[in-house]
Amino acid sequence: MSYTNGLDKPTDYFETILWSAVDTSIDTLDFQPDWVWIKSRSNADTQVLFDAVRGTGKRLSSSATTEEQTKTDELTAFNSDGFTIGTGDNVNRSGHNYVSWNWKAGGSASSNSNGSITSSVSASTDAGFSIVSYTGTGSNATVGHGLSSAPKMIIVKNRSAGDSWIVGHGSIGFTKFIKLDENGAAADSSGFFNNTAPTSSVFSVGNQDDVNASSENIIAYCFAEKKGYSKFGSYVGNNNDDGTFVYTGFKPAFFMVKATNATENWLMVDNKRTNSFNPIDGRLIPNSSGAEETNVTPCDFVSNGVKFRLSDGAWNSSSNTYIYMAFSESSFVTSTGIPTTAR
Repeated sequence: MSYTNGLDKPTDYFETILWSAVDTSIDTLDFQPDWVWIKSRSNADTQVLFDAVRGTGKRLSSSATTEEQTKTDELTAFNSDGFTIGTGDNVNRSGHNYVSWNWKAGGSASSNSNGSITSSVSASTDAGFSIVSYTGTGSNATVGHGLSSAPKMIIVKNRSAGDSWIVGHGSIGFTKFIKLDENGAAADSSGFFNNTAPTSSVFSVGNQDDVNASSENIIAYCFAEKKGYSKFGSYVGNNNDDGTFVYTGFKPAFFMVKATNATENWLMVDNKRTNSFNPIDGRLIPNSSGAEETNVTPCDFVSNGVKFRLSDGAWNSSSNTYIYMAFSESSFVTSTGIPTTAR
C-alpha cells in the first residue's frame, strides 16, 4: 500500500514497539513520541506511562491509583525515532520481554486559556490527540484541550494524589464515568465531567478530586476521532464464537475495550505481539500488572474493523455493551475518504 504524508500514514502518529532486555535505545519509530505506555509482557510488572508534558522520569501507572512518581531509571529521554530507557525493572529487566504503545501529540506544551482553567497543552490537531496539564480548582470548570474538534474520549489522572484514573467516552455520554484502574461498570456522576460533553475547544470537569482537586496537578489525554486513523465507539456482543463485527474504517493496529454495564476487565490487543496473522492473540489488561495472556484468541483484525471470535464476557457477551478505542495500521479509506489501493 502506498501512503502520502500525514494521517494516511498512521505510523507517523501511533505505533507499537517490542523489545527484550537489556536494550536502552528504543529507536524504531517514525516519529518522536509524546505519550509512551510500557508493559512487561512476560512478567507481572507495573504498567508505566510517561509523556512529554510531564517530562522524563515522571511515571504514572494505569493499574494503580498511585500519584506520579519520579523514576530516573525508567524512561530517560524522548528521541526523534523513539526513546531511551534505563535499567528499571518495569522497562528493562534481564530476561523480560516488553511492549510499548506510542502516540505523537504536539511536542512541547503551550499555554491554553480557552477554559476557565488555564492549561498547558501538547496537541496534534491532525491526529486528534492532546496531552493536557492543569491545576485543579475544586469547583466546576472548563479546560482547553487544544484540538479543533470535540474529543470522543478523555482519560484523566490526578498526578498529586492516589486517585483513580477517570475515563469519559462519547458512547456512554459525559454524564457517566468509568475507571481505567478498575474493572467496574460505568456510573452516573456530575462530579467528573459536570454532565457536559466536550466542545471543539474545551472539556468540562466537576468537583471530584480525581479530576479537579483544588491546587493539585492533573493530566488528561484527549482523543478526537480522525477518519482512517482512530475510532472511539461502542458495540453490543452476541455471545457467539462467530462474534460481533465492529466497523472502524481501517485495519486496526491497537484495540482497547471495556464492558460498560458489567464487572469485566479492560482489555487491549495490538498488531505486533504474538500472532503476526489472525486471530489476534496476547491480551493485556490495563487495570492489572499481570503478564500477557496467550492462547486467548479474541478477534481478527480485518481491513475495515474487528471481528470477534469468542464468547468471553470481557469481549463479546450478548448481555454487555462495550466501549472501545482503536488506532489504525492501514486505512480502508484515506483521511479524505478516498479508498486506498490494495497490494
